[in-house]
Amino acid sequence: MSMRRPRSGNDGERVKLTRERLSQASKIFKYIRPYRWSFIGGLALLVVSSLLFMLFPGAAGEMANVANGAKPKIDLTLKEFGLFFLILLIVQGVFSYLRTVLFANVSEKGMADVRKAVYQSLITQDVPFLEQRRVGELTSRITSDVEKLQSAFSITLAEFIRQLVTLVSGIAIIAWLTPELSYIMLLTFPVVVVVAMVFGRYIRRISKKRQDELANTNVIVEETLQSFPVVKAFTNEWYEVLRYGKSIDKVVQISLKFARTRGLFFIFIITVLFGAVFFILWQGALLVERGDMQVGDLFSFILYTAFIGGAIGGLGNLYTELTSALGATERIQEILDRPGELQPSNMPLQAHERVNGHIEYRDVKFSYPTRKDMQVLKGIDLIIHPGQKVALVGASGAGKSTIVQLLLQLYKVDEGDIIIDGKSIYSYDLLKYRQNIAIVPQEVLLFGGTIRENILYGKPDANEQELIEAAKKANAWDFIQSFPDGLDTIVGERGVKLSGGQRQRVAIARAILKDPAILLLDEATSSLDAESEKLVQEALNRLMEGRTSIIIAHRLATIRDVDCIYVLENGQIIEQGTHQELSLMEDGVYNTLAKLQFELI
Repeated sequence: MSMRRPRSGNDGERVKLTRERLSQASKIFKYIRPYRWSFIGGLALLVVSSLLFMLFPGAAGEMANVANGAKPKIDLTLKEFGLFFLILLIVQGVFSYLRTVLFANVSEKGMADVRKAVYQSLITQDVPFLEQRRVGELTSRITSDVEKLQSAFSITLAEFIRQLVTLVSGIAIIAWLTPELSYIMLLTFPVVVVVAMVFGRYIRRISKKRQDELANTNVIVEETLQSFPVVKAFTNEWYEVLRYGKSIDKVVQISLKFARTRGLFFIFIITVLFGAVFFILWQGALLVERGDMQVGDLFSFILYTAFIGGAIGGLGNLYTELTSALGATERIQEILDRPGELQPSNMPLQAHERVNGHIEYRDVKFSYPTRKDMQVLKGIDLIIHPGQKVALVGASGAGKSTIVQLLLQLYKVDEGDIIIDGKSIYSYDLLKYRQNIAIVPQEVLLFGGTIRENILYGKPDANEQELIEAAKKANAWDFIQSFPDGLDTIVGERGVKLSGGQRQRVAIARAILKDPAILLLDEATSSLDAESEKLVQEALNRLMEGRTSIIIAHRLATIRDVDCIYVLENGQIIEQGTHQELSLMEDGVYNTLAKLQFELI
C-alpha cells in the first residue's frame, strides 16, 4: 500500500511581517521598476477614484435633504443632482478602466519577467540542487507562487489601498458631517467588526481542517481502488472498510463542531453586529426627532457606516492575502538568489572551443552529496587518448555512470582531478566545455514536439541539409520518410509515439548534428530487438569515428572491438585491457562475465 500523499502547507501560508522579511520581499520590485510609471499612475487613479466614490453617500444624503425641503449644504436642484451623479459615474468608470489597464500592464509584464528569471535560475542550477527537491515543489514556485504574486499586484494591493482610503476618508467625513453619531459609531462598530473577523477566522480554520480530513478519506478511496488486486489478494476488504469508516467518523465530528461554531457566529451577527447597527440608527433617529440632524444626513451616515464596516472587514482578509503573497515572494526570491552553475546567453550559440579529447582521471574519489557516508569512487586512475574507444564494465553500483557524470561536470569530484587536454575540466568555461560532449543514453527522453525539433536540439541553428545528413547517418531517414509528416511528425510526450529503436536513432542523429569531440554511450542498444539493434549499432559506429568515446556496457558483445576495457568493482578499477587480453585472464572478472554471456548467446 502506498503512503498518504503529503499536503503542501506553504502555498497558503501566512507569514509574520518583520523588517527583514519586508526587505527581502522588496527585492522583487526590481522587476516592477521598468513599469514604475504605469504602477504610479495606477495608484494615483486608484486613490482619486476611491475618493470620488466616497462622494456618493454624501451627495445622496444632500439630495434626500433637498427632496425633504431642507436647506442643502450643496446648492444644487434635484435635476442638477441627477446630472452630478451621471458625471461622477462616467468619471469613476473612466478612472477605473484606466487604472485596471495600468495595473494589468504592470502585473502581466512584471510577472512575465519574474517567470523568465525564475525559470532561468532553475534551469541553470546544478544537479544536486535539482535532485534534492521535488519537481512539483519547483514548478509550484514558477506557477502558483508567481500567480499569487501577480494577484497581489493586480488585485489585492489595489483593493487594500482602496479599502484603506475608504476607511480613512469615511471616518473623516462622518466626523465632520455628524460628529455626535461618529463618536458612538467609532466606540462600538469597529470593536464589533474586529471580533467578527476573529470569530470568522476561527471558523475558517475549522473549515480547512474539515476539508483536509475529507481529503484524507478521498486518499483512502483512491489508494484502495488503484491497489485493489493487493486488497483482494490479502482479503483486507474488512480492514479498508474500517479504515475508511474511521476517517469518515472524524469528518463527521469536525463537521458537527463546524456547524455548532457557525451557529454561534450567526447568533453573534444577528444579536451583536446588527444590534450595534440598530443602536446607532436609533441614536440617529433621536437626533432627527430633536431637530439636531437632517434625514438626509442620517441617510449619508448609514451609507458611510456601511462602507467603513466593509473596509474594516475587507482589510483583514486583504492583509491575510498580502502576507500570504509575502511568503510566496520569499520562496521565489530564494530561487532567484541562488547562483546558477552557468549563465546562458540570449545570443545564438557561437563556435565553441573544440577540445582534442585527451582524458585523464587522476586518483578521483567521489561520494554523492546526498550519501556522503558511501564512497562511490575510490581512487580512479585512467587515461583515454584522443579518438580512442573505451568501455566501462561492471555490476550495477560499481561506479560506471558516476565516471561519466563527473566528466559532464554534473557533480564535482571530492578528491583528485579530471584532466582534458592537459587542463582541469573545472578551468574551462562550463557552457563551452559541455558543447564538446554528447551523450546517447539507454533510456532516450525526447521532447514532445516534432522529430525535427528533437534532432535540432543538438544544433539549433543547423540548416535543412545538415539535419537530413545527420538523420541518414543515424539510419533514421528511412523511417522518418515513411511518416506522412516526415520530419514534422509529432513524437508525443517523451517520444511515446516512436519505437525504442526509432527513439535511439533520433538521439544518435541529435548527437551527430552536435558533432562532439567526446561521445558518451550508456548501453544504447540493450533494450532493442535484433533488427533495431543492428541499425542502431551501425549508426553508433559511424558516430564514434574519430571521436573519443566512452561506452558503458552490460552486453559485452558490443564492445569486443574497443581500444580498452576498464572493469570496475566497488568503485575501483580492478582490470583493464582489450577484449582479447582480458579473456585470457582465467580467474578474471571480465573473463567470467564473458563466459556467462557468450555461452548464453
